[in-house]
Amino acid sequence: MGYELPELGYGFDAVEPHIDSATMEIHHDRHHATYVANLNAALEGNGNLEGLSIGELVSKLEALPDGVKTAVRNNGGGHYNHSLFWTIIAPGGSGYEANASSSLKAAVTEAFGGYDEFVNEIAAAAAGQFGSGWAWLTKEGSGALKVEATANQDNPLMTGSGTPILGVDVWEHAYYLRYQNKRPDYVQAWLQAVNWTEVSRRFAE
Repeated sequence: MGYELPELGYGFDAVEPHIDSATMEIHHDRHHATYVANLNAALEGNGNLEGLSIGELVSKLEALPDGVKTAVRNNGGGHYNHSLFWTIIAPGGSGYEANASSSLKAAVTEAFGGYDEFVNEIAAAAAGQFGSGWAWLTKEGSGALKVEATANQDNPLMTGSGTPILGVDVWEHAYYLRYQNKRPDYVQAWLQAVNWTEVSRRFAE
């Protein structure tokens, strides 16, 4: 069947004013759709990889045949990262204090000292990522949280660093129409749209 572009589950304008509707439409219907199409094309003839979830596929990156490894890294990574991205933003946002679980709040406090300190750390990671990439809130195998950044469409599953439960896309296509070169402004706005209910669910898995 191949991998499929997931539905957003909300309108392109649902996270205005934080992210404009034109950016959301282009980002989902063109950029993400292209990653899915390219990934499916690259995996044709590799029936042994059929049936793997996208998370399983990218976590096995180093064991994949050389002929598909780069395509999976770039396009499989793009598919996994964006599939997570759409679920962790919500219409109107889902505020941390009201919607983050008590266990997630405890882990955030343990790792960073509190929510404000977490925001400062992930904003710095996002702003400091040279060129295209992502900033992540990652759950380690121990259950502890950390902030990290990756280039291009790489993610923590590929490196064995842990499981991403929140990811900020800092490719220019995610923000340039509204924010131009002001990536820090985009990151601060994007954090207002985070769906902390969903992040909490991912943390509990």
